[in-house]
Amino acid sequence: MSDAEKGARKKAAAERALAEAAARRADAEAQRKAAPKETGGRDGPDPVRYGDWEVKGIASDFS
Repeated sequence: MSDAEKGARKKAAAERALAEAAARRADAEAQRKAAPKETGGRDGPDPVRYGDWEVKGIASDFS
């Protein structure tokens, strides 16, 4: 296999990867828009994602 063929295969693989990533981003955005808006939730980052919870200045660590 020549260098030109290798380069063409790499370019095709890169284009497929970019197309797949764009499709995943579009799916994630569609799911985010379809999700109901939370009312009365916590301010700031999601505490479950970071493994701790804080209520009235007391932090509980779930890890």
